[in-house]
Amino acid sequence: MRLFRHLQHWLGGSGPHLQVANAVPLTHSMRQWADTFPWAALVKAVEQSFARRFPPGSPCGRRPISTRVILALELLKHEVGASDEDICERLRTDLAVMYACGLDVVQLESPQAHFVLPETLAQFRSRIDQPLMDELIAIQAAAAMDEGLVSPAHLLIDTFPSEQGSQRVTDATTLYKAQKKRSY
Repeated sequence: MRLFRHLQHWLGGSGPHLQVANAVPLTHSMRQWADTFPWAALVKAVEQSFARRFPPGSPCGRRPISTRVILALELLKHEVGASDEDICERLRTDLAVMYACGLDVVQLESPQAHFVLPETLAQFRSRIDQPLMDELIAIQAAAAMDEGLVSPAHLLIDTFPSEQGSQRVTDATTLYKAQKKRSY
């Protein structure tokens, strides 16, 4: 079974178009969270890793789900504490989730059933190995340092409590500092 075969394109049809960015307020926490990520670099790292480790798929069948969408869903799932099923359902109904996944325009009155199946997230997650995870963390940490959200002098990246005085790169910390920086 191919990783990205579960996409039902719902951006076609005869209904009116909706600009997702116009519908999600600048102050919405999910929009601010999504805007802190270096998406182009993260997507490039994932696509390069997958291209090295997995054979190219068949050109037949449905078009694949965008790496940006599937990566954002995986990160969002952990950020909001949702299950695979819950985050996939929110992608069909929540404009803020659509924005975080990089969807610019949605077509109203078009079929949205099975846009991304939960099984797709499980397959994607199984393909992320430790070297790729290390690279993604390094990209996010570098972007946070470039934005001045964390100091490189005391930067520790781990999943365990750190000693007092050092900074930990987490989504919550990055989001808080980004919100604080934008409020000035």
